[in-house]
Amino acid sequence: MASSLLKTYKKFKWLPFGNWLFSKAICKRAPYFATIKPKVTHLSSGRICAEMPNRRAVHNHIGTVHAIAQCNLAELCAGVVTDATVPNHTHRWIPKGMTVQYLKKADSDLKAQAQIPLPREWKDKEDLIVPVEVFNSDGVKVFHADITMYITEKS
Repeated sequence: MASSLLKTYKKFKWLPFGNWLFSKAICKRAPYFATIKPKVTHLSSGRICAEMPNRRAVHNHIGTVHAIAQCNLAELCAGVVTDATVPNHTHRWIPKGMTVQYLKKADSDLKAQAQIPLPREWKDKEDLIVPVEVFNSDGVKVFHADITMYITEKS
C-alpha cells in the first residue's frame, strides 16, 4: 500500500511543474525545508532524487553551500523516501540521528539521492540507516549522510 505522500507525488508528477508543486507542498508541511528551495525530481518506494539551487542565501562566509543547507537537503531526502517506503498502515518513523561527511567544497547546484534497499521485512523498534549522497553539477560527490530513522510498529 503506497503512502499518501507517494500517492500525491504520482498525481503531481504528470502536471506541468508537478515536481515543483510537490516540492512546495513538502515545504508547506515542513517549512524549514523551504530555506533551501528544494525540488524533488523522482520519488518511488525506496528511492528519491532531489535538487537544490546554489544561491547566495545558502552560502557560508567563503562562498560555498553552507554545511547545514546540505544537511537540510539530506534530511529532506531521507524523510520523504522513508515516508514513501515504510508501510504507513502498520509502522511509523521518526529521525533519530545523522552522521555527515563533507567531502569537497559545494559550489554549484546540488543533486541528492537516497535509496532504501527493497524488498525488506519491517520490524518493530528498528534503526533504519538511510544513506544520502549529494553531488555537484559536475557529478562529483561533495557530501554523504547516514540518517538513522527509528521505525516502530503502530499499536
